[in-house]
Amino acid sequence: MLIYRANRTLVFRKEKFPIVYHYYLCQDSGEQFTSTELDEINMQQIYNQYLDNHNLPFPDEIREIRERYGLSATKMSEILGFGINSYRNYENGEVPNLSNGKLIQLINDPKKFRDLVEISDALSEDAKDKLLRKVDQLIDEEEDNLFSFEFVDYLFNTNGKLPNEFSGYRKPNFRKLTEMVVFFSDKLNPWKTQMNKLMFYADFLMFKRSCFSISGVSYRAINMGPVPNNYNSIYEYIANNDDIDILVHEFGGEEFQSRKDREFNPELFSEEELKVLEEVAKKFNKVATNKTSTKKIIEISHRETAWLENEQERRLISYKYAYDLSQI
Repeated sequence: MLIYRANRTLVFRKEKFPIVYHYYLCQDSGEQFTSTELDEINMQQIYNQYLDNHNLPFPDEIREIRERYGLSATKMSEILGFGINSYRNYENGEVPNLSNGKLIQLINDPKKFRDLVEISDALSEDAKDKLLRKVDQLIDEEEDNLFSFEFVDYLFNTNGKLPNEFSGYRKPNFRKLTEMVVFFSDKLNPWKTQMNKLMFYADFLMFKRSCFSISGVSYRAINMGPVPNNYNSIYEYIANNDDIDILVHEFGGEEFQSRKDREFNPELFSEEELKVLEEVAKKFNKVATNKTSTKKIIEISHRETAWLENEQERRLISYKYAYDLSQI
């Protein structure tokens, strides 16, 4: 059975959402049907838009907020006044109602979370004191690292408006992006133009399969194909951190090389994300290991609808184009 896709509008919590509906089609009977996997892709598109429209946190953000404070999902639920399993369910993908979602978004600020802990009766006095010391430490660290946060925001050009459809509904993750660059540098020693395409295909292929990107990076269509937005500054920053070496050749071009003292860290990625990275590296192995093949990888990316419909105006590329990937 082949997977078919069609633009449809579905309703969730009395709101309408346009999605790329995935389904199987029986050639004999003309009957349409789905599987659990396709249902998840269809519903996740709706959930992503709902969370984005209402500025609610996504599952990975919900998990990160809790982990910052060193609490279990059960204990966080108790502090927030949720049902005992609610917070865990939200981390696993259940969409919170508006009031709960806004509260979770609010406690991302340690100062506001501190106020909530102060009035909570879900903790013993010793546990509350310990948690408050942890929160105070986070408040101090945020003030000390304010420049670092602002600089990373500049690199990703977030303007405080991500995740959204242009980041693959992920909050930009500089650590994962760095590891992706380290991975491809180690596997392929690509040139800069090739690295841009490897990153694009990895993020968009992952989105096609899960409705989420890997890195949270936005991509822009330029004449050389899709590229990470602000890619020159991003790569320069990674190289200055000694995560990779960028070799500038006399005849032109910049080659990415791995460092012997800097190994790729797979612990940051899910099993499916690692499979996608390996698949992209294998697909473009012959292209990305030869400078004379830079033109070839550009030509490959120029066949993608993601580039064709956005290049003329150099627009950011919506991750919705991931469902139209044709070259991988």
